[in-house]
Amino acid sequence: MPTIITHAIVPLAVAGVVGPSRISPRLALAGAVLAMLPDADVIGFKFGIEYADTWGHRGATHAVAFALLVAGGVSLVWKEARSFAAFLFLAFAMASHGLLDTLTDGGLGAALWWPFDNSRIFAPVTPIRVSPIGANFFSSRGVETLLSEIVWVWLPAATLTVLVLALRRPRRAQQQD
Repeated sequence: MPTIITHAIVPLAVAGVVGPSRISPRLALAGAVLAMLPDADVIGFKFGIEYADTWGHRGATHAVAFALLVAGGVSLVWKEARSFAAFLFLAFAMASHGLLDTLTDGGLGAALWWPFDNSRIFAPVTPIRVSPIGANFFSSRGVETLLSEIVWVWLPAATLTVLVLALRRPRRAQQQD
């Protein structure tokens, strides 16, 4: 898995590209939280849930269907998330977690298609170093993980956001003339 912080980068970059008139800062923050939420499944280890179980790490909580269910629930109880666009953003934000996990070079893969298929899958390329879990994060392997995330997630997300904002700026200036 990428680090918990890196999972938040994807929805924050999308919100930055789309702009605050479409995705409010509060909705962007909710997307960041939902993008990190699937890794709460690690508490299952304390209750004897094995990594490879359906509800184990990278299992059902990392699935696209689970993201749709959670985003739907949030949309039902939070007024700001009741538009279809907000629902789609939140669902994408949470689903991005499993998708990023498929890009890592370790673990069991993510059960993206649960409940239809419990198979754990990886993307055809896995450039992101898998993050160590727990206290092992503060190690040389943790540093390697952060560096690979900077290269493969943070820099592309920041570059895309800056490019879109730069391309958008001249149009605003022309519209004001």
